[in-house]
Amino acid sequence: MGRVTASHQVSPVPPAELPGTLGALRAAGHHYRTVKQELRDNLLARMRAGEDRFPGIVGYEDTVLPEVERALLAGHDMVLLGERGQGKTRLIRSLGGLLDEWTPVIPGSVLNEHPMRPLTPASRALVDSAGDDLPIGWLHRSMRYGEKLATPDTSVGDLIGDVDPVRLAQGRTLGDPETIHFGLVPRTNRGVFAVNELPDLAERIQVALLNVLEERDIQVRGYQLRLPLDLLLVASANPDDYTNRGRIITPLKDRFGAEIRTHYPLDLELELALIRQEADLVAGVPEHVLEVLARFAREVRESPSVDPRSGVSARFAIAAAETVAAAALRRSGLLAAEVLGGGPATSESVNRGPRLTPEAPVARVGDAVSVTSTLRGKVEFESGEEGREIEVLAHLLRTATAETFRTRLAGLDLSGFTALVAEGGAVETGELVSSAELLRQVGTVPGLAKVLDRLGLGDAPSPEEAAAGIEFVLEGLHLTRRLGKDVTESGRTVYGGRG
Repeated sequence: MGRVTASHQVSPVPPAELPGTLGALRAAGHHYRTVKQELRDNLLARMRAGEDRFPGIVGYEDTVLPEVERALLAGHDMVLLGERGQGKTRLIRSLGGLLDEWTPVIPGSVLNEHPMRPLTPASRALVDSAGDDLPIGWLHRSMRYGEKLATPDTSVGDLIGDVDPVRLAQGRTLGDPETIHFGLVPRTNRGVFAVNELPDLAERIQVALLNVLEERDIQVRGYQLRLPLDLLLVASANPDDYTNRGRIITPLKDRFGAEIRTHYPLDLELELALIRQEADLVAGVPEHVLEVLARFAREVRESPSVDPRSGVSARFAIAAAETVAAAALRRSGLLAAEVLGGGPATSESVNRGPRLTPEAPVARVGDAVSVTSTLRGKVEFESGEEGREIEVLAHLLRTATAETFRTRLAGLDLSGFTALVAEGGAVETGELVSSAELLRQVGTVPGLAKVLDRLGLGDAPSPEEAAAGIEFVLEGLHLTRRLGKDVTESGRTVYGGRG
């Protein structure tokens, strides 16, 4: 079934100083504007004031948003074409923020009729009889957005409306608008209505939208009800489906004034900015770990093993960052804090000694290994890769880690780290190895301060941050064939020897 946003919200309470009658509204100098005029005026006002027109939209400033603005200024209905996870729905929902904060309505009107422009015979009669004494209500812009996720079982009644047999039985005629139970589109009159995944609508339902887009009237069971609907209609679709060969009828394509292509973040910085903005991190995630995950998402997107038609959602990198943070939080919950000479706490050691301060949750690059299994369902692979999904993702994660290592630490002398394992030495780390244990193994490492500075961990990193930096260097040296690496039966990682 579809998803509707406006109908489940509670409208904010309008300010007391707003006019309460039609006469007071006229006296205040209010003028009726269509939704598209309203959007145009408010967009221009934000432009002239230098304000952010689309808060929270990252990476589209020079590409998609100028096209959206041109469509709004032209008064065009629009369709956004892009693969999954490109922020189409978020962008569409942000359009409601360009509406007036409050707009006057006739109280009780399911069509949100403007008191200066009533649509139905009942509302026109009400305005004529009450005149300037007509009480008016105020509708917040958050209630002027409607949304439907298109599914094959969506009906005309869902979107447009249907005849109400009870009202017919009461003696009303079919030509009376009061006999219609209006669907989502008319109920979003004077607002923004979005249809997500438009090609998933059955063709007969797409036909029902034709008059809404062009003639702005609706037809219910063969009866044409003239309602000059006032709305901005926006749709989203996958480009492969939005073709003559796909599941969209050509006349409907012709009704949209603007067809706008969306895209994934064009560069690494935008990918990182999106992760920082959207990820709900329950632990500290150092910048170099976030960069590994951002590069990982881009590697997966560009891999020939992945179906390019489905795309790799921006939610992939966001979920990866949240998973890595959760792994760090899990470690901090299972390990006791580091103390010189100590190790991971057991129930026995905690019971017989003073309580230790818990280890702060800070993610390490080794925590990223878990995402290859938990996130494989977010990626659609080519048919020839069946059974190799985790192997493919693990390879791409190693590639992203090595690239981040080269970029972040290029030109640094890392011989102090390779010396740690010279002559048979080894450094052991892993998901449940505490930072105290790791730092105790490496001791004082020449060049560590410069490494931590390059990784953005500052002049005085915490022990957990220092451990995260050390593990990243060890993994990078392994991936560039300067250190060997083994995984023990208990799941710990041992760096030693040469790769």
